[in-house]
Amino acid sequence: MPQTISEQRIPARMPTAVYEKIFEAAQSVGATLNQFLVQSALEKANAVLEEERIIKLSAASSEALFAIMENPPEPNEYLKQAMQRRQDTLCRK
Repeated sequence: MPQTISEQRIPARMPTAVYEKIFEAAQSVGATLNQFLVQSALEKANAVLEEERIIKLSAASSEALFAIMENPPEPNEYLKQAMQRRQDTLCRK
């Protein structure tokens, strides 16, 4: 019988010292080892994904970006050719 998402398992092997430290930390917050591992992994996953999705700019860089967005330059020849290729490719009848 296939497992549902709520029943998926992730096997983990670790040195005894690591296990004992994680187990102690779980006990100190009143969680089971499984709850602690899942919560910790979820927090780390959220942090990693947030870091990957957010673009961080300095004040000067963000001002330059907003200036370009508000006053975009005229398209150069290369961009005009690219837009024409896009038009030709996507708008075929």
